[in-house]
Amino acid sequence: MDTNKTTATDRDPLFDALRAEVGRLDAPRGVEKELLQAFAKLHPPKRRWYQKLTVPSFALAGSLVAGALVLAFAVRAPHPADDGRAGALVALDGNGVFIALDSAERIAAEPAPRMVATDVPRTSLAALGVPLTPENAGDSVRAEMLVAADGQPLALRLSALQ
Repeated sequence: MDTNKTTATDRDPLFDALRAEVGRLDAPRGVEKELLQAFAKLHPPKRRWYQKLTVPSFALAGSLVAGALVLAFAVRAPHPADDGRAGALVALDGNGVFIALDSAERIAAEPAPRMVATDVPRTSLAALGVPLTPENAGDSVRAEMLVAADGQPLALRLSALQ
């Protein structure tokens, strides 16, 4: 039999005696309260990072993010000439702006394009942003067209708008 091992029944009388002695000690009133207050002053409860954030800091962060988003959308707002369809700006020379009617790759790949002067009905130019009213709907606009060898129009430059 091992003498170092004790059972729970061997310890009970010792614990009972200890409990009785501690029960006889009587601390003055308020000592426990004062001790707890002193401990709280020495060791304040730690707050996590998300508990330190307050409503004004959330409002400031939210307004900064909203302002950044508005600025980003304003800078990168889609423009009529930047939508990737026909009507994108191809080139600017001394006579005006060419408006692409086909893709830029197709225009660049054309081996022998030629310029043709023509009158274009104003109604067909409304999709390119030319102003159209009932009074001028029947008019035509003088334009120069860049035409491919097969006769397909590639780009358009408006000469004069009234």
